[in-house]
Amino acid sequence: MAGKKHKVILYNPSAVFYTMPLALVAVGSNLDPARYDVRLIDGRLEDDPVRAVLAELDDALCLGVTVLTGAPIRDALRVTRAAKAYRPDVPVVWGGWHPSLFPTDTLAEPGIDVTVQAQGEVTFRKLVDRLADERDLAGLRGIAYRAEGAIIQNPPRPMIDVNDLPPLNYDLLPVERYFGLKKQRQLDYVSSTGCFWRCAFCADPFVYNRGWTALAPERLGQEIEDLWQRYRFDELAFQDETFFTYKKRVIAIAEEFLQRDFSFRWTATMRADQGFRLGEEAFALLARSGLRRVLIGVESGSQAMLDWMKKDVTLEQVALCADRCARHGIGAIFPFIVGFPDETDESVRASLDLAKRLRAMSPRFETPVFYFKPYPGSAITEAVAREGYRLPQSLDEWADFDFVGSSGPWVTPEKHEFIERFKFYNRAAWGRRTWLRWPLQRLARWRCERDFYRLPLEKRAVEFLRPMPRLS
Repeated sequence: MAGKKHKVILYNPSAVFYTMPLALVAVGSNLDPARYDVRLIDGRLEDDPVRAVLAELDDALCLGVTVLTGAPIRDALRVTRAAKAYRPDVPVVWGGWHPSLFPTDTLAEPGIDVTVQAQGEVTFRKLVDRLADERDLAGLRGIAYRAEGAIIQNPPRPMIDVNDLPPLNYDLLPVERYFGLKKQRQLDYVSSTGCFWRCAFCADPFVYNRGWTALAPERLGQEIEDLWQRYRFDELAFQDETFFTYKKRVIAIAEEFLQRDFSFRWTATMRADQGFRLGEEAFALLARSGLRRVLIGVESGSQAMLDWMKKDVTLEQVALCADRCARHGIGAIFPFIVGFPDETDESVRASLDLAKRLRAMSPRFETPVFYFKPYPGSAITEAVAREGYRLPQSLDEWADFDFVGSSGPWVTPEKHEFIERFKFYNRAAWGRRTWLRWPLQRLARWRCERDFYRLPLEKRAVEFLRPMPRLS
């Protein structure tokens, strides 16, 4: 008779979005199903996440938690501390972005026993095998851990070809529940890991050392067909950092989709230089294969700022990509970042001007504007820290770190107010026109054309009548 399987609990912290926790699915899928019983708990889907974890903890081999810098840390700490209080002997393993950036600092929290860095599939499998066999963790690549009161950082694990890993086991997820929470049958999927580029505001170069690996188009096509036959989703959302890295691969994937006669739409992230290299024929092919929307990080409307942040794209490439998307009926999100250290008013104005021009090109274009916050692991953050900027010093402080909604000390209150008013009117000025939206659209467009955002009575009225209507 076969022995009892070891139970492995994987926990995804609460957050405000419902992207499927594919990182946990990936590490769970790489464990031997004959030996391990994987239980994935998503805090976003539970009325009481702590109770859900504790209910599984009695006979568990370990608890693994994926952690993103910012608010998810708070829930991860709450679950970790409750688990350790209930069962002090259970090994708690943190992986994901934050432990990859701070592998040993994270272990200052006494309830965390091991951190996993970068690609976690192979590292976590080997770690779990050692825990099951009651072997020590000495020399296990890709982890930091605590042993006899000391914190030990092991050597990193080289990047692994994702084609050597098994397909993701979506049985670990209640897929239909995610469809319901998203209010659309959108399936998340990851086809590559890492990024070749060197953007100075991003932590990816630090975590993956500018490495990149991707599934072969033929394997991807078969996996997607199997998933589509099972779930009949309407949209496939590639969660890759840079999906369009190689033109040949992208074209092969589009051809796979066409040959298999899929009827779903798909979305992915694109760099402007990648879109520039794709060419006109490739854009047409992508549109025919179902490409519905791309996310193209513009970051700045100033070429000098783009060069300073080592973005390695040009404003001409951005404009060309936008033109191609508009002509081929492909929607696009063009995020901008303002408020960098020592950024001039002229640079900020250039970004806002470009955001307006792009927004006006298509009702399917969006141009969100964010403020720079020193995200850990990036070159700019290291520079401002050397100049005296104080980064959070503990996990509890990192839990309060908001890198999406707040601005840094380089943005004055007056500039912040101006940008917030611009964001409202730029969003309202363009998009799908209806008789209800038309009066506000007309007023907002008049303001944007003149850069006149004083006395924002319309903005106050809309904010009073919350929730704000979708205007794109």
